[in-house]
Amino acid sequence: MNKVYSMISLANKAGKLVTGEEGVRNLIRSSKLKLLIISEDASDNTKKRMSNSAAFYKVPYIVWGLKNEFGSCIGKSERSVLGVTDENFSNGIKVKILDIVRKNERPGGGFIE
Repeated sequence: MNKVYSMISLANKAGKLVTGEEGVRNLIRSSKLKLLIISEDASDNTKKRMSNSAAFYKVPYIVWGLKNEFGSCIGKSERSVLGVTDENFSNGIKVKILDIVRKNERPGGGFIE
């Protein structure tokens, strides 16, 4: 497990992570979400709905990671959408993902703010 998944796991244990489309979309609408993470293997419909919501409410989002890895790092079944509600966890996850993308450890992904 790389450092991003460790940060996601820690955010989950701290109660600063929300999973599932409805829960995440509700937090986007209430402006409480600091970062939206959409898995690369999520359906096109999910990617479009979630990215449009995030863009409309000006929530930073990224398409990165895989559903099964999201689920395994938080001890649940596959998850295609994760929402981080804490600014510090959000910044930490962004930095770690940027480091990985720059080192080309994992192709794809990118921030859209």
